[in-house]
This record gives sequence, structure tokens and C-alpha cells, in this order.
Amino acid sequence: MEVWKKSHELNLFVYLNLLPKFPKSEQYDLHSQTKRASYSIPLNIVEGSGRFTEKDFAHFWDMALGSAHELEYCCLMCKDLTYIEQDLFIKISQLINEVKAMLIGLIKTLRKQ
Repeated sequence: MEVWKKSHELNLFVYLNLLPKFPKSEQYDLHSQTKRASYSIPLNIVEGSGRFTEKDFAHFWDMALGSAHELEYCCLMCKDLTYIEQDLFIKISQLINEVKAMLIGLIKTLRKQ
């Protein structure tokens, strides 16, 4: 699924480019929350894909979308706390918005059926 591929790419981007920017003092707080929100997106897509009803499928995609919103806020906090520079914030925001748009489209399609 394209949305899973894009969310996996986003997760790798977070792990390789964002998380290393955090100060040690955030290791168990914002760092941990950002990491969980990031990997929760592809994990929920995968878990939903293994369900047999469209209702269950949509539920897990809703959870993935919620995690994308959570990650988006974590990134805003990182930028505002000056853990990351504006260019990195713009890049990760673009990736998050692509995943969110794909998820919203898929959720809408499922709910119309």
C-alpha cells in the first residue's frame, strides 16, 4: 500500500533526521512521545490491514491519522523549542501532510462503502 510506504518513509525520516536533534534532557519526554507517534502511524496501517471488516480497517486508519496529528504537534514543539531548524520542520511537515492526505482519502472512501 502506498500509504504504508509513505508512512514508513516518514518514520525513517524521523528516526534518522529528527530524533538525533533532541537534547538528552528530552530522552524520556518529548523524544519518546515523538518516536511513539512516528512508528504508530505505519503500525496502525499494518494492523488495520489485517482486519476483516471495513469498520475495523477504518478504525485503525483513524488511529494512524491521530498519530500523524500527534507527530505534527511534536515537530512544532521541536521547532519552537529550537531543537530543529526551520528547513527540517518544513520537510517533515510536508511528509506528514502527504501521509495525512492519503489516510483521509482512504478513510473517506471506506466510509462511503
